[in-house]
Amino acid sequence: MREDEFADQVAPLRHELRVHCYRMLGSWDEAEDLVQEALLKAWDRRASYEGRASFRAWLYKIATNACLDFLRRHERTPAPYDRIPGMEHGDAEPPDRIAWLQPCPTPDVAAEARETIELAFLAGLQHLPPRQRAVLVLRDVLGWPAADTAELLELSVASVNSALQRARPSLRERLPERREEWRSRRGPSGAEREILDRYIAAAQALDGHAVAELLHDDVVLTMPPNPFWFVGRDTMLAFLEPSFDPASPTYLGEWRSIATSLNSMPASANYVRRPGTTVFRAQVVDVLTIVDDRIVEITAFEPHHLVGCGLPMVLTEERPEIDR
Repeated sequence: MREDEFADQVAPLRHELRVHCYRMLGSWDEAEDLVQEALLKAWDRRASYEGRASFRAWLYKIATNACLDFLRRHERTPAPYDRIPGMEHGDAEPPDRIAWLQPCPTPDVAAEARETIELAFLAGLQHLPPRQRAVLVLRDVLGWPAADTAELLELSVASVNSALQRARPSLRERLPERREEWRSRRGPSGAEREILDRYIAAAQALDGHAVAELLHDDVVLTMPPNPFWFVGRDTMLAFLEPSFDPASPTYLGEWRSIATSLNSMPASANYVRRPGTTVFRAQVVDVLTIVDDRIVEITAFEPHHLVGCGLPMVLTEERPEIDR
C-alpha cells in the first residue's frame, strides 16, 4: 500500500478513532496522541493487513490495543476529592475526582449521539476496568457483534459476553436517571440554551444572585484537573461572589462570555478583562448539566480547551459566531 493510498483510507476515519480513544481514556489530548501512535503502528504493519477484516476494523483493533497498553502503564482510578484546609466545600460528600477528564468539541449533528459523549457517560466509563470498558464501548456504543469484539480483543465470545454483563450494571449505577432524553437529540435543547443564555447574562452583569437562581440546591462544581470542588448553591455563591465584587481583593474583572457547546452539552466560554487591562483573556470554560430548568452540575475546564473549539484565547470587541 502506497503512502497516499494509506492516507486516503485513514482520513475519513481519523475523527471517529479519536472519539473512540477519548471514550477509552477520558482525555481529548491523550486520545489524539494515541490515534497518532496507532496510525504510525498501522503504517509500520501495513504489510500484515490481509483484508480479512475491514480496514476500519483493523485500525480499531490497533487503536483499542494502544489504549489498553496506555491504561496498563498509567493506572487510573477515580476517587473522591479531598477537602482542602481553609476552603468551604459544602456539607455533602465529595464527588469523584477524575483529574484527567477533558471536554471535546461537539461533533457534527450527523456524527455522535449525545448520550455517548456526555461528560457523565465519559466519567462513568472511567470507573470500569479497561477491558470491560473496551467491551462496552465496542458492543453498546459502536454496535459491534460479540464475535467481532472477541476477535478484536483476542478473547472468547463467552468472555466478551461476561465482561459486558458486568460492565453494564456498573455503568448504569453512575449515569443520570434521565439518560433516555439524551437519545432523542444531538446537542443542547432549546430549554438548555435558554438557561445557558441566562447564566451568561448573569455572569456578565457580575450578578452572583442571578447566577444562584439558576442553580439546583445541590449543584456540584468541579474543576478538573484542579482539586477544587463545591457542593450546594450557597457554597457556590460564597465562592463566586468575591470574584464578582470590585471591592474584593479577589475581584477578577469584567466578564464576557460566549455560548457554545462541548460534549453536546451547553457550555459557556468565559473571558475576563482584568482591572487596568484592555483585552478579554480566556479564563475558564463551564460545561453545564441542566435538569428541569436548573443547573445541577458545572464542570469548569481550563481555558486552553477553547482552542479546539475554534475559539480565541483573547477576545476583541467582535464576538465570533459559534454554532451551538
